[in-house]
Amino acid sequence: MKALSPGVAKVLKRLHYPLDVMLLCVRWYVAYPLSLRNLEEMMAERGIAVDHSTVHRWAIKLLPVLEKAFRRCKRPVNKSWRVDETYVKVKGQWKYLYRGVDKAGSTVDFLLRARRDKQAARRYFEKAIDQNGAPDTVTIDKSVANLAGLHAVNAEREAPIKIRQVKYLNNIVEQDHRAIKRRTRPMLGFKTFRCARILLGGIEVMHMIAKGQMIDGAVPKCSVAEQFYFLET
Repeated sequence: MKALSPGVAKVLKRLHYPLDVMLLCVRWYVAYPLSLRNLEEMMAERGIAVDHSTVHRWAIKLLPVLEKAFRRCKRPVNKSWRVDETYVKVKGQWKYLYRGVDKAGSTVDFLLRARRDKQAARRYFEKAIDQNGAPDTVTIDKSVANLAGLHAVNAEREAPIKIRQVKYLNNIVEQDHRAIKRRTRPMLGFKTFRCARILLGGIEVMHMIAKGQMIDGAVPKCSVAEQFYFLET
């Protein structure tokens, strides 16, 4: 039997269900455009009685632990980033998911914020740099807030990051938004900001694994699903 990570083991103390069933439901939820009720019906067809609200609870408990594990084995990104934000509905109101990819299309980082302003943009860039190191160049669209956020970051750096405002160069990140939006559409909006942040984190992790961004030294050439399950150890 595989040794579980301390984070997963701690969560399991409060979730009395087989781990393989929980991980299967959570992976399907963040990997495919399925609703919670879709998952309830799919598990019932397999002889497993699981309420849709239970699947949601599993996701909220397990995904932060799995995201933390993924960040320890995420492949480095290159030094040329494209950054943009997309809209996500939370409690009937639009919130802003800041996202960045490098010039090869690998996800740099993501951050959900309540507002679209200088402070939100600055916080995204600070988080992305903390997790991935500083880029040489960041390409943004004509957003005044993103430009102000980058200037604020550069003001505290000895070597400033080069800023490019060329909209067509950001097509790669705008196209990448579609994979996230396609997955969130069946959710019909999020009930709370906290739930949105956690579930979007899980969706982003699954998306990065599918793009080959996970360093997997234990099982070479394993499937996307196997890489996701590897995070439990």
